[in-house]
Amino acid sequence: MKDNVLAAKNALDSIIKKSRIHLYKPIQIGEILYHYRVHHDVDLDDLESYRNTSKKWRDEMSLELVGKTSTSSARYQDDLFNENALPPRMIKILALENMRTEGAVEAYIYKRFISKHNQLTEALNTCNNANKETFSVKDFIDAFWSEPGLKRSLDKVYEIIVYSLFSTLVESMDMQVEVSVESSKISILSEFQDFAKMVMCLDVSIQKTRQRARVYRVGVTNAADRGLDMYSNWGPAIQIKHLSLDVELAESIVSSVSSDRIVIVCKDAEKEVIVSLLTQIGWRSRIQSIVTENDLINWYEKALRGKHSDELGDVLLSKMRSELSKEFPSVKRMPEIIKRRRYDSIRNQDWQ
Repeated sequence: MKDNVLAAKNALDSIIKKSRIHLYKPIQIGEILYHYRVHHDVDLDDLESYRNTSKKWRDEMSLELVGKTSTSSARYQDDLFNENALPPRMIKILALENMRTEGAVEAYIYKRFISKHNQLTEALNTCNNANKETFSVKDFIDAFWSEPGLKRSLDKVYEIIVYSLFSTLVESMDMQVEVSVESSKISILSEFQDFAKMVMCLDVSIQKTRQRARVYRVGVTNAADRGLDMYSNWGPAIQIKHLSLDVELAESIVSSVSSDRIVIVCKDAEKEVIVSLLTQIGWRSRIQSIVTENDLINWYEKALRGKHSDELGDVLLSKMRSELSKEFPSVKRMPEIIKRRRYDSIRNQDWQ
């Protein structure tokens, strides 16, 4: 393999390695190569001929493969074409190599996609095939740590683990949230009664309301791995962090969440580092609590096999499975569109 082709392949491999399980950026490259080879509607010397249309091609392919499309910002999506990712000159090298090999580069991308999803299926089976007597949240987390192709998706797995537990416990306790107006402020309530009724469900005759406590996932993949992950209707915002923090990232996380009551969930080894960093930047007072992975493991053990397991265990696992299936739709070993394009029959030793 020539040096320039090898450099382009290494750049492509780097993007695949860094991608989360849905592989949106590699799929976008695959679709650029496919359209150049089959439809001839790409000018390899003009990025603007495919910068935006390739996002549409990617989304169409992603819907076929996983039933989802990218929700990342336009700026993050355009980072694909930066010099430290896959700039147009390298895309041209890959496109010409793809033509020479009659689609081998495309096939390589989609075979890597299938390989990652086969790994995902095995990891998810740790939950899907378990019951409340056998499920181990630690083993489930470790299944993602042990597979290099799945590590980039561990943040979403962590989020689902936390959400499933928190929401199960909050709902099982029948917790209530009350909103009321001080009697000394009734005059303001009367003045803004239309606002209070529309926004707070209060008025002069109803000065207090109650509702069930709930935890919610924000639900949008945040490519920069910062910001709000979950929120509650009684106050705290919840940020889940399983990777190492530095001062800049710690500051960006806290500053991007306006709540003054933040719950951070992290690995045990990160707790002291996070406390130290937040103290440095003067925001320790905004942190209500720091929950560690060991806390989660203990709480899961109680919910699944403790004295209230009959009430909590099956509900918790059901909620986890539901959230996992929404976040990581199942993928057949060889989806129809890949069969139609005959990627499974393309053989090239340099692109295996």
